[in-house]
Amino acid sequence: MSSQDSSIVAKLINGGVAGLVGVTCVFPVDLAKTRLQNQQGKDIYKGMIDCLMKTARMDGFLGMYRGAAVNLTLVTPEKAIKLAANDFFRQFLMKDGRQRDLKLEMLAGCGAGVCQVVVTCPMEMLKIQLQDAGRLATHHQGPSPAPTPSRSHTTGSAFTPRRPSATLIALELLRTQGLAGLYKGLGATILRDIPFSVIYFPLFANLNHLGHNELAGKASFTHSFLSGCAAGSIAAVAVTPLDVLKTRIQTLKKGLGEDSYSGIVDCARKLWIQEGAWAFLKGAGCRALVIAPLFGIAQGVYFIGIGEHVLQCFD
Repeated sequence: MSSQDSSIVAKLINGGVAGLVGVTCVFPVDLAKTRLQNQQGKDIYKGMIDCLMKTARMDGFLGMYRGAAVNLTLVTPEKAIKLAANDFFRQFLMKDGRQRDLKLEMLAGCGAGVCQVVVTCPMEMLKIQLQDAGRLATHHQGPSPAPTPSRSHTTGSAFTPRRPSATLIALELLRTQGLAGLYKGLGATILRDIPFSVIYFPLFANLNHLGHNELAGKASFTHSFLSGCAAGSIAAVAVTPLDVLKTRIQTLKKGLGEDSYSGIVDCARKLWIQEGAWAFLKGAGCRALVIAPLFGIAQGVYFIGIGEHVLQCFD
């Protein structure tokens, strides 16, 4: 294996390990984010803590990890592609030594964002259905005196059981809508992920460069971790309005009286008219709390070089 091939494999291993560790740590907060963003009309949850407490009471501790399996399965290729693609584009665009060219750094981040949606869109499509199932159950047990059958709040042909599995949802979507069913909300995903990567990667690179150690040849783990947290939280809050639109569009099952959306413009218009400007920032705090440690852990693991150590064992 050539040194270039080894470098790519090491990057993929680092990205995968970082994704698995990060998702395991922050998934309950991500579940709260999805449920808060999907609330319409009378709020079931008053905030992140209230959402997690009600989820734990209703479904137990494991209920806060509903949908984690599909994330843990697909986060390895997703994070590996994102981090490896950014490194590839940075090296390709800045091979003449222009290491501090902000425009090229942003372009590299844009390339990484485009590459990752191949995995991100179906992963989040399935994850959102599983995460939101508990909110729908609470919604129908709440103010309604006589709960209605689950068929009454299922939209289109995407009918799934009350406690659906990712496999059943994926098979039903493939059967009824083909591959396009798994890529519902692709446009919204691209609109969210490209700006996020354009903001995150250059910001992280510059923050991390401030802690560069000449002897070690890179920043310390602590500095990389904190740089990832800071850059991740800023980028996450900046693109939250786009994340809200993506979550609403990708949610297949709706509660009684909740709107369905025909696309990004329709979703944005209804959100603005019916829920006001603040609705575009629903779950912003949760999203920052998810992304900050997720990317802090990712960059920390990435710069430790676990992939390189693994490959050395096979030399």
